[in-house]
Amino acid sequence: MDIFEEPCPEPPTRYAKESETELQSLRVRLERQQHSYEIRIGRDLRRQVGQFLRRVVGRQTQRIAIISNKPVFKLYGAEVIRSLGGHDFMTPYWLMRDGERFKTLRSLESALEFLAETGLERTDAVLALGGGVVGDLGGFAAATYLRGMKLIQMPTTLLSQIDSSVGGKTGINMRLGKNLAGAFHQPSCVVIDTQTLGTLPRRELVSGFCEAVKQGAVASQSLFKQTMTMLEEVQWDEAALLSTEMDELIASHCKFKASVVVSDEREAASRTDRRSRRILNFGHTTAHALESATSYGRFRHGEAVGYGMLVAGHISKNLGLLDSSGLELLRRAVRLCGPLPAANDLDERSIIEAVSHDKKRSAGHLKWVLLERIGHPRIVDGSEISPQLLRLSLREGLRKAKE
Repeated sequence: MDIFEEPCPEPPTRYAKESETELQSLRVRLERQQHSYEIRIGRDLRRQVGQFLRRVVGRQTQRIAIISNKPVFKLYGAEVIRSLGGHDFMTPYWLMRDGERFKTLRSLESALEFLAETGLERTDAVLALGGGVVGDLGGFAAATYLRGMKLIQMPTTLLSQIDSSVGGKTGINMRLGKNLAGAFHQPSCVVIDTQTLGTLPRRELVSGFCEAVKQGAVASQSLFKQTMTMLEEVQWDEAALLSTEMDELIASHCKFKASVVVSDEREAASRTDRRSRRILNFGHTTAHALESATSYGRFRHGEAVGYGMLVAGHISKNLGLLDSSGLELLRRAVRLCGPLPAANDLDERSIIEAVSHDKKRSAGHLKWVLLERIGHPRIVDGSEISPQLLRLSLREGLRKAKE
């Protein structure tokens, strides 16, 4: 297994400007499980996480096993371990390989062997330190080892901070599709250190902002507008990523995501209303197909979601649900996120084949999340979308986003 033996250096920051921020805290209350957890959002929380987690997990927890990857651990591992060690936690760690294509059964097996070798007990905990891939795989390992361990999500990418770390979905990819194996496993807490945004590569920011556009589009006009405002600010001053306004945007997205999860924790198949958890899949049917069809090698997840939203937008327009101005507003938002890898050279048949294996099928049909207008999603049965309309919408949506 890959680990770092030497202390990690202080993380570099891409932007010189840093403003003070107040700690923000949200509480997620799940009535079905009678379980609640806190989402903490603020600056430098990686250096304070030990004190917080000692209060959350209690004195009986002796070990917090960290699952991460090399790039993230090199930046933040030493600081997290130092903080945890200062509050009497033992901190074994294991580093998975970096990238969506490594979110596999083989990686899961390695993670479970690591947990077993460290002698973790039911009173101990797993901490997922990284982006969505680390959170999904680390969370699934926590869900399955000893039939369920306490899980701490510590997301370090924009996408994972606003979306994948909140809500309890964990999983791995299989040959026939993304996230086909997984479990619902709610965290004990989510710790979001917004300073980590300052070290993200540009493509990770594009990916995260695409996911933010997705949530704004299905949530409300106000969240969509708040997201668009931040996108415009970042265009002329990337230091806005470390601003109080950015912290507030992350909190707004977490609040929306949590409200949907509380309403429909396990994405009930019978629900098609606007508070169904399914609305969070806007853009994801095509996105997962793009990722699968390219063996998870061309697109970051959020980049694929950017194209997926455009395809869903064109389906919505071609069905008469969404007007031209609504589609253009969606296209403008995706353009503001940044450049996307080319998708118009992909084989249409392979994408449609991948779509057919999407995990969100019900009664033999896909359930597409479409738009009536910004803030008003509609769940539509796949039988209402003809093969001809789907092919047309794919061609329109997968053109270069700047066209």
